[in-house]
Amino acid sequence: MTLPLRLRKVLMLSPPLIWVVLFMFVPYTILFVFSFWEQVYPTFAPAFQLGNYHTLISDPQYLRTLLRTIKIAALVSLFSLLLAYPYAYFLAHKVRHPALRQTLYMAVVAPLWVSYLLRAYTWKTILGTEGILNSFLVSTGILSEPSSIFLYNQTSMVLTLTYVFIPFMVMPIYAALEKIPRNLLEASADLGMGRTATFIKVTLPLSMSGVVAGFTMTFCLAFGDFIAAYLVGGPDGMMISNVIATQFGASLNWPLGSALALVMLLIVLAIISASDRFERMGKGTFA
Repeated sequence: MTLPLRLRKVLMLSPPLIWVVLFMFVPYTILFVFSFWEQVYPTFAPAFQLGNYHTLISDPQYLRTLLRTIKIAALVSLFSLLLAYPYAYFLAHKVRHPALRQTLYMAVVAPLWVSYLLRAYTWKTILGTEGILNSFLVSTGILSEPSSIFLYNQTSMVLTLTYVFIPFMVMPIYAALEKIPRNLLEASADLGMGRTATFIKVTLPLSMSGVVAGFTMTFCLAFGDFIAAYLVGGPDGMMISNVIATQFGASLNWPLGSALALVMLLIVLAIISASDRFERMGKGTFA
């Protein structure tokens, strides 16, 4: 017996909808409710008050941590873009042999198969006082003794997160560059445009969808990271996610942690909405 079309659609959509409701809508609803509760030492109690949000605004340490997180995420996204775009462009337009192109592409994607913790810890080993960088600088005479300036600061955070998340910048940019029709580039050359003019007026505008997608993914992933801060960040590299983890853990201040988590969620949603709007504007402009 053939099921009606509407019933088949309902059966197909039910599992993902149930998953979204149980593991996204319900947890966010709980966070929203908790954000209005108040801490009653040593736990917390139901209430409806805005004290947690007032604390986030009035206490400068939370604003400093949030701005530091935005700064680090923006720098990670910027440096990832500066490194990923030339590499993706080289793969899409300069490497002619398919096997070589696939190998070079997999060289970027393959690290994603390795544990995130291991990849972040690798940079702690490299930048540490007994790491590869210090050993090289001491052996070459540049430093007289190992230095600790390479680790536990915002620079080490940006370096580590750029290495960890750069594949998420390369993949969408490469996909966008690969989809550009070759005849457009040839037509540009036939009309007398040089390589630079062709890149600025043809290649770059048509690849902006990949740039926007990569920048958004990289920023959001770096913005929500907290593992690298523990490994290589130090006190100066603590992110807003570390503060949230502390509120839910050692401090047992779930209401304040919920308020912080919702603020993070709103920022991420705003960034995604802005990138989506920018991408739609770009499609309308270059259609």
